Amino acid sequence: MNECPRCRQPVDSRAIACPFCRMELKAHGHPGILLYRADEDQYLCQSCTYHLDDTCTFPQRPQAKDCTLYRDHAQATQATQAPLYRPARASSLKVWLSRNGTWLVLVGLVCVSVAIALLR
Repeated sequence: MNECPRCRQPVDSRAIACPFCRMELKAHGHPGILLYRADEDQYLCQSCTYHLDDTCTFPQRPQAKDCTLYRDHAQATQATQAPLYRPARASSLKVWLSRNGTWLVLVGLVCVSVAIALLR
């Protein structure tokens, strides 16, 4: 079990809010998302990779005390930084086919029509 950062009471790790003081523990109601919290006298943006390269779109920037997308620039280097999510090739092909299926059918019909016209 984890403990609440405000009241220090034991809290279930899947809890969204502390049952004692009602402090929000997870962001946007998704229990599986990590929520990074800054110390009381610091802000997360001071050491965040997204703040340093100016790609952060968080509304509380640069005074964010908690964030789900925080990445410490001291730990992440360009040479060793792996992408956070890379879909499998098979799934990306399936997505592409589902989005462009109508166009593929139309192109196929045009090709068949041209082939029939040339054979006559």
